[in-house]
Amino acid sequence: MIEPVVTAAGYDLEDVNVSRAGRRHVVRVLVDTDGGISLDDVAVVSRAISDALDAAEESGGELLAGEYQLEVGSPGVDRPLTEPRHWRRNTGRLVAVNGLIGRVISTDDTGVTLDVDSATRELAWTDLGAGKVQIEFKRMDEAEFDDTDLGDDDEEDEGEGEE
Repeated sequence: MIEPVVTAAGYDLEDVNVSRAGRRHVVRVLVDTDGGISLDDVAVVSRAISDALDAAEESGGELLAGEYQLEVGSPGVDRPLTEPRHWRRNTGRLVAVNGLIGRVISTDDTGVTLDVDSATRELAWTDLGAGKVQIEFKRMDEAEFDDTDLGDDDEEDEGEGEE
């Protein structure tokens, strides 16, 4: 029931989880799209899903009896890469898969191409396990700072120290 609503809104349904929290149900829905999903997108999908769930309840459906709390979000970087679209959406990122760590160069109908230690490795979808995006932090010595936002510590404030 949720998947057609998400698909009609132009997004991919990544996961649905329904659990109980006291007297109400908690419905967690993860959605994504090739261009990434914004907070505005999440709000649009959330309203559409909520309307569909409310309509189902009003028509006598026993999908979720009683109160429910709807949580809609995106999968996040810790979500395993299991579908070709997940890999495509992470082109350029560093990933760990099948004991390798490499950067996703490209994907196609047959699999994914990784740059592993400056060597190209092609892995077929059928041989590919779940991948994990590796979080990269820029080293402090590589970071670029803009001096324009810093205060003028070299200049004395006018009137300071005068009585």
